[in-house]
Amino acid sequence: MANNSYSGVKNSMVEANHDGEFGCTLKDLRSLMELRGAEAISKIGESYEDTQGLCNRLKTSPIDGLSGQPADIEKRKTVFGENLIPPKKPKTFLQLVWEALQDVTLIILEVAAIVSLGLSFYKPPDAERENCGRAAGGVEDENESEAGWIEGAAILLSVVCVVLVTAFNDWSKEKQFRGLQSRIEQEQKFTVVRGGQVIQIPVAEIVVGDVAQVKYGDLLPADGVLIQGNDLKIDESSLTGESDHVKKTQEKDPMLLSGTHVMEGSGKMLVTAVGVNSQTGIIFTLLGSAEDDDEDEEEKKKEKEEKKKQRKSYDISQVSWIKGKQNNAQDGAAMEMQPLNSDEGADAEEKKKSNLPKKEKSVLQGKLTKLAVQIGKAGLVMSAITVIILVVLFVVDTFWIQGLSWVKECTPIYIQFFVKFFIIGVTVLVVAVPEGLPLAVTISLAYSVKKMMKDNNLVRHLDACETMGNATAICSDKTGTLTMNRMTVVQAFVAEKHYKKVPEPENIPSSILDILILGIAVNCAYTTKIMPPEKEGGLPRQVGNKTECALLGFSNDLKRDYQAIRTEIPEEKLYKVYTFNSVRKSMSTVLKMADGSYRMFSKGASEILLKKCSKIMTANGESKVFRPRDRDDMVKKVIEPMASEGLRTICLAYRDFPASEGEPDWDSENDILTGLTCLSVVGIEDPVRPEVPDAIRKCQRAGITVRMVTGDNINTARAIATKCGILLPGDDFICLEGKEFNRRIRNEKGEIEQERIDKIWPKLRVLARSSPTDKHTLVKGIIDSTVLEQRQVVAVTGDGTNDGPALKKADVGFAMGIAGTDVAKEASDIILTDDNFSSIVKAVMWGRNVYDSISKFLQFQLTVNVVAVIVAFTGACITQDSPLKAVQMLWVNLIMDTFASLALATEPPTEALLLRKPYGRNKPLISRTMMKNILGQGVYQLIIIFTLLFAGEKLFDIDSGRNTPLHAPPSEHYTIVFNTFVLMQLFNEINARKIHGERNVFEGIFNNLIFCSIVFGTFIIQIVIVQFGGKPFSCVSLTIDQWLWCTFLGFGSLLWGQVISTVPTSRLKFLKTAGHGTQKEEIPDYELEELDDMDEIDHAERELRRGQILWFRGLNRIQTQMDVVSAFQSGTSFQGALRRQASNSSQQQHDVTNVSSPTHVAFSTTTTATAANTASATVGCECVFSSSA
Repeated sequence: MANNSYSGVKNSMVEANHDGEFGCTLKDLRSLMELRGAEAISKIGESYEDTQGLCNRLKTSPIDGLSGQPADIEKRKTVFGENLIPPKKPKTFLQLVWEALQDVTLIILEVAAIVSLGLSFYKPPDAERENCGRAAGGVEDENESEAGWIEGAAILLSVVCVVLVTAFNDWSKEKQFRGLQSRIEQEQKFTVVRGGQVIQIPVAEIVVGDVAQVKYGDLLPADGVLIQGNDLKIDESSLTGESDHVKKTQEKDPMLLSGTHVMEGSGKMLVTAVGVNSQTGIIFTLLGSAEDDDEDEEEKKKEKEEKKKQRKSYDISQVSWIKGKQNNAQDGAAMEMQPLNSDEGADAEEKKKSNLPKKEKSVLQGKLTKLAVQIGKAGLVMSAITVIILVVLFVVDTFWIQGLSWVKECTPIYIQFFVKFFIIGVTVLVVAVPEGLPLAVTISLAYSVKKMMKDNNLVRHLDACETMGNATAICSDKTGTLTMNRMTVVQAFVAEKHYKKVPEPENIPSSILDILILGIAVNCAYTTKIMPPEKEGGLPRQVGNKTECALLGFSNDLKRDYQAIRTEIPEEKLYKVYTFNSVRKSMSTVLKMADGSYRMFSKGASEILLKKCSKIMTANGESKVFRPRDRDDMVKKVIEPMASEGLRTICLAYRDFPASEGEPDWDSENDILTGLTCLSVVGIEDPVRPEVPDAIRKCQRAGITVRMVTGDNINTARAIATKCGILLPGDDFICLEGKEFNRRIRNEKGEIEQERIDKIWPKLRVLARSSPTDKHTLVKGIIDSTVLEQRQVVAVTGDGTNDGPALKKADVGFAMGIAGTDVAKEASDIILTDDNFSSIVKAVMWGRNVYDSISKFLQFQLTVNVVAVIVAFTGACITQDSPLKAVQMLWVNLIMDTFASLALATEPPTEALLLRKPYGRNKPLISRTMMKNILGQGVYQLIIIFTLLFAGEKLFDIDSGRNTPLHAPPSEHYTIVFNTFVLMQLFNEINARKIHGERNVFEGIFNNLIFCSIVFGTFIIQIVIVQFGGKPFSCVSLTIDQWLWCTFLGFGSLLWGQVISTVPTSRLKFLKTAGHGTQKEEIPDYELEELDDMDEIDHAERELRRGQILWFRGLNRIQTQMDVVSAFQSGTSFQGALRRQASNSSQQQHDVTNVSSPTHVAFSTTTTATAANTASATVGCECVFSSSA
């Protein structure tokens, strides 16, 4: 760890300068925490004598902890700081307004409006006005020309409205994220000892002097010194970049640092530094994250540049764990609490690869960005043509048909016309560009996230919510997710007898019973205990590891008190503890007996531990030899029958080490964990949650395959899977054990082959006795598979530290909120606050709902876009003026972008969403049915508008509004056109609620209050605009008859909608779909590698870079051909060249990096290329183009 500015503090012995009355200052503690290993121990020795001395100075007890009195806690907070790292300041409303103003179309409009304003104040002499051509003359009323400025002012005002609405939306979004973030932080609790009681407190409440209990799977919330530890191993890679686990002992290295992960063991630590004074906090301060207002995630472009510079300017390998706290306020991507990976070691490389998919823009965002770019281009072309046609028509009419010459006095008037044409063009562009799309996505996601909280889903990464709607497979844990995680011992084999229910204590020889109870009491983590029920008659509360709770409950059922034994042998007296981990699959505790001998108790998975037993206790309380033949007998007669009833079998055993043999070598585990004596095998029941079978049926109906991945034995797993409905009688699905799975997927050399996985996974339903690596392999295998035409989207649940890689690799990782370790939560996308499988089904429902909401909004938006653009364009070409004025267009834009996105993106989900199959990655956003609706409604609206435009004056018997001079007053004619247009949009918004061709568009409309209030509110505002809008909105008040006609024509779109849904979509083969995702084959894996220094893939940029990649592929092919030729010439084996090409292509998948300037391609931009990188770079293509690194 780099020494920071505090390292030079003189570590003076405590004099009178203490802060308050503690025996050491903040600086002393900070400088202490910078030391490691032997240095730290000698420092503690010379300054404080030992850890006990440090405890005394900090006025705390290593056994009872702090007193917990509020006054004391407050004092500690003032002296040593709170355990908070101050978040970045949120953007102020004004900053957000400024950002909203950066929109190019709005800037163009502002400029045009200001020019128009300026010109409107210029009045040429009236006599000359007549000479400037027909269009300029003939103003009926002097006051009207006075009012020429109104249009410019109105445009500016509308721009202000749009900006304020956008800024407000951003602000509320940011506020929601902060709320979510603080909710995630409150969820984090940690176990401390206060007043002799073990309690859980929020991480922010931890103070210096607290005694915290650390255990396997914890993420350390503060710095501290180890007071007592059992087999404690810490992963410090987040701070040091070293991937090896560091062993922590009081004698060699007692320093524990915040932000590191406990990978094994347990212990107690004295907290010595919190918040900004902890090692993590110091790094944050160094990075300036606590005060600096860096660019926000929204300014993605700048951020990319920054990141590139950063990578070159300083190596972040030490600072590799800058987690999402610093991004607190930012948008979806900010919830990515990912460590920045150091570039050291293959482990980091591996991590880097597992991180990649999370950074990709979500499927939906990808499709939307692509679609928005396409629509934007079309809008730009249309608006340019509109302006050109208007200008040409005007010039031809004035200077050619009327034969006038350009007079100096008329110049401002002509410029005013050109500005007016320009404004019309820009308004066409504003209406054409669907800037409401990103807004709709954000609103929809933010709304879903808020509501999903109520359904026990705490979403950490926004896009996970929408990805879940596409999920095709769920790999679920068994314990706690499918089952209740309330374990009880229901059968036991003890003293050569198999009891089908818990035996009475008198039936068991007392010699066996004593050893058994002693073993259970000391060989279960002391943090695990059974508490009295919260309310009378309830079940006792289980705290800690549930399997251990079952064993402690078993000891209570045998009428023995385990707590008395623990009081007699406190945790400090345990001689050695081998804690449970996924490799050992067992836990052992060693006691030193009074006569100098040692006794070790072990518990673990029965088939594993029985292999290590060489004796067994008999009915008379003696031990006898236990041969492999006896073991096979026992497996058949005891273990398999228990497992087939869905019980988890645990073996309890012990071993004595006589004093005469001296102290054994505790580090050689294999010699220690042999020759055990089996005491008992117990069957533990963990009942299936009552709601799970129904939830799994829903998943299967929705086209989602549920697979169970568990560490339990295969018979238990199969029994539970059958109870849940994952396996149904008569199915030809397969259940495998981890070993068999590994044997089938590996080739002779022991390498995993995708083809082999592809043969297994489609049929696989249960993977038992699986290691975390197996889980990761399975998830990766399913995701990378190309057997089915749809790429699988996989969700994974996990709770253990070792599930981290699988959770990260999955498209959506679910961590358990109650049973999950911090490490699992850190790697996940969604936290299930109730650990329940049925909450996953709710997540699927919400995810599909997000997708549908966006599609509804698109269907509505595109109809408005198409119609408005065509009307403005045609109107401009024929009548030299747009029928819809700039301000009116901006109002329409506001309705359809902001309000519609609110109304349609907040539809609540219904069960019907689970009746269809998942959409998959390549389903277009706009299906044929939607295209039919868009075009059908478009045709109806255009017919109505054009009829009104060219024949409206006859139908309503009013003056025509066409061909009016420059500053003519608004006409009834054009007001009716505008009004009808808006009302048709309003009624079409109701049509847009259904996108799968349903008939009843009103179904469930009153469940969505936001929708009703927006439609109603828009209608009211429309009445106000038309009746009282006057000149700024170019409107005249209409009579009641005219209003009824407008409303009737608007209502027509509902009736027409019914006609459209009668036409079968299957007949309309000519309709194209739109908004496809970027196809899988379009993005080669190596192109994704650039995500390393890019937070999101910019789809427009990717389009540019495709050519470059094709070019690179071409080079590569030429290279291969040259290889083949040279192989033939030199007579070496032809296969060699091909094999080299094959391995080469697989390496390229990882190692080719694209640098964003489109002129060169580079292998590996990082300066410290790993050996693999270098090798692949030289093999892969002799034409290597070096990057700037």
